[in-house]
Amino acid sequence: MIEEKKVTSEEAVLIGVVTQHQDEEQANEYLDELEFLTLTAGGIAVKRFTQKLEMPHPKTFIGTGKLEEVRDYMQTHHIETAIFDDELSSSQLRNIEKVLNCKVLDRTNLILDIFAKRAQTSYARTQVELAQCQYLLPRLTRLWTHLERQKGGIGLRGPGETEIETDRRIIRDKIVLLKSKLKIIDKQMAVQRKNRGKMVRVALVGYTNVGKSTLMNVVSKSDVFAENKLFATLDTTVRKVVIKNIPFLLTDTVGFIRKLPTQLVESFKSTLDEVREADLLLHVVDISHANFEDHIASVNKILDEIKSADKPTLMVFNKIDAYQHQTIDEDDLVTEKTKDHFTLAEWEKTWMNKLDNNCLFISALNKENMDEFKEKVFEEVKKVHISRFPYNDFLYDEYTEEGN
Repeated sequence: MIEEKKVTSEEAVLIGVVTQHQDEEQANEYLDELEFLTLTAGGIAVKRFTQKLEMPHPKTFIGTGKLEEVRDYMQTHHIETAIFDDELSSSQLRNIEKVLNCKVLDRTNLILDIFAKRAQTSYARTQVELAQCQYLLPRLTRLWTHLERQKGGIGLRGPGETEIETDRRIIRDKIVLLKSKLKIIDKQMAVQRKNRGKMVRVALVGYTNVGKSTLMNVVSKSDVFAENKLFATLDTTVRKVVIKNIPFLLTDTVGFIRKLPTQLVESFKSTLDEVREADLLLHVVDISHANFEDHIASVNKILDEIKSADKPTLMVFNKIDAYQHQTIDEDDLVTEKTKDHFTLAEWEKTWMNKLDNNCLFISALNKENMDEFKEKVFEEVKKVHISRFPYNDFLYDEYTEEGN
């Protein structure tokens, strides 16, 4: 009988900085997210290191004394992976590796690694491979193991080159080849979008792990992969949905994240085209997350970068079943009421009240308030449909009355 080999998670230490632009609370929140990214990549964070600096050290990101503290801890506990919560330059990577003598990853490399792990289709894999090559090109002075598959582990799912003599010229040639391949696929996808005719297009957008795929499954009765991990969905999924006899196309897109690598924004251009060409955006938000307002700002920033911020948008606050708030005793005259104490009803009276009734609270998992959600989506889709097919205007009242 052959014994099954026990798979153990790769242990890593996380390293971040507290600066004038990123206070301690933000730094801890980013490290929380980095820990979740590490878990998604198949690792486990065993220790965090932070240092207060006016700005990251240009040579080693953190001070040399702190770096030596990290090295001593890693050597004592036999940990071979260090993950930094910002993108490191090639010189920083080289200098850090000399001191730590271990595998060093940054946030960008970790996200690219997760994308490489999650990509299912040939198109998604090509997009990720291009992003990886663009990331690696200025960093080829690093340890060559990052281009190999021999060692395995987090951050080592490279573009596939296994020869040590791989050089900058080969990487450049590969980038040209991948870009050419993506152009061909982009044209094919543009034709597919054109062949969909004039049907109204609705796109689900939002931060990663807010429940877009779960909502997609509920609304379209499909089986899009959904999991409580970051970037569970990379491949764009389009489904035809009919509400009260009005058909429209619903698209599930890749989730956004703070500090999203610019290489990914560029290589996933065609995926983001689904957002650019949408008639209506459903901005899904995990309201149970303590910093959901920051997530909204991050998504809006990316939407602005791809020139989609001015599209008609419904704010869909998901996971109301998981929402919790702190309570204040009536006799407590000291504790100041903050956002942490808001109920959902109180949140609705804040800035959300200024969203022109384009604000919904649902639980896709438990299917709470889904009738209200479908009714609101129907009304918004109908507006686009009427402008596109004005001769069908007289039919809408019939659809509503029949309750189809």
